[in-house]
Amino acid sequence: MSVVVTPARQVAKRVAWAALAAFLLAFIVLEVINHGGSALVAALLLLIAPDLTMFVGVGVGVAGKGKLSPKAVPYYNVMHRPWIPLAVLVVYSAGGLGDWVPLFTAGLGWLAHIALDRAFGYGLRERDGSRRA
Repeated sequence: MSVVVTPARQVAKRVAWAALAAFLLAFIVLEVINHGGSALVAALLLLIAPDLTMFVGVGVGVAGKGKLSPKAVPYYNVMHRPWIPLAVLVVYSAGGLGDWVPLFTAGLGWLAHIALDRAFGYGLRERDGSRRA
């Protein structure tokens, strides 16, 4: 059974993702102010890292603009699922990962990246590398 998403609902989802992204970015700024450079480096690294998976399989003849190499799709999709950085944040907050703050800001940066992508309308990819509807 497929779910048809109305335009109003799409806008509402994107606004919600944008609000989450704004909150996470503000939280990153707060953590960087409180904990310094290593927190900033970790957050910036994971703000960028999920999109580096697009380079897996570069040169494998991808047809069409906006498509990934089929080899990159599994890596891209794993790095763009919100549950993984959310789990990192929850386990860190519960004390299960020690108290190294850059790990927490890396999780914030990763989740912020995902939220920004979803706010701008980018989501997971199909097996052939095209965007999911």
